[in-house]
Amino acid sequence: MTPTIIVTLIALWQVVLVGYTYILAGNAADEAVRQATAAEPGARPGVCEAAGLKHLSDAWRSGASVTCGSGSGYVTADVELKVPVLFPGTLSVPVPVRGHAGAVEEAD
Repeated sequence: MTPTIIVTLIALWQVVLVGYTYILAGNAADEAVRQATAAEPGARPGVCEAAGLKHLSDAWRSGASVTCGSGSGYVTADVELKVPVLFPGTLSVPVPVRGHAGAVEEAD
């Protein structure tokens, strides 16, 4: 019975890590697009990427990618994170988690 309980707990922990990674990706995309809308158009990519990575811990930041786009008054941010296997900072699941956000540019 003990091995069944341990395997169940490991599976539940992995599900928690997947869910938490989705939360982090969505929040990072929201933060990135919020900062990018207030930045000058030329500075947007750098500001957007820095804001998207700012609140991620090292375990998630190492495999993260933040992509920002803008056009016709609309700014978008896409964040891609790797899901860790059991412990953050170790192996990653080969399927990435993506977060997307968009907002209208702020007027001066």
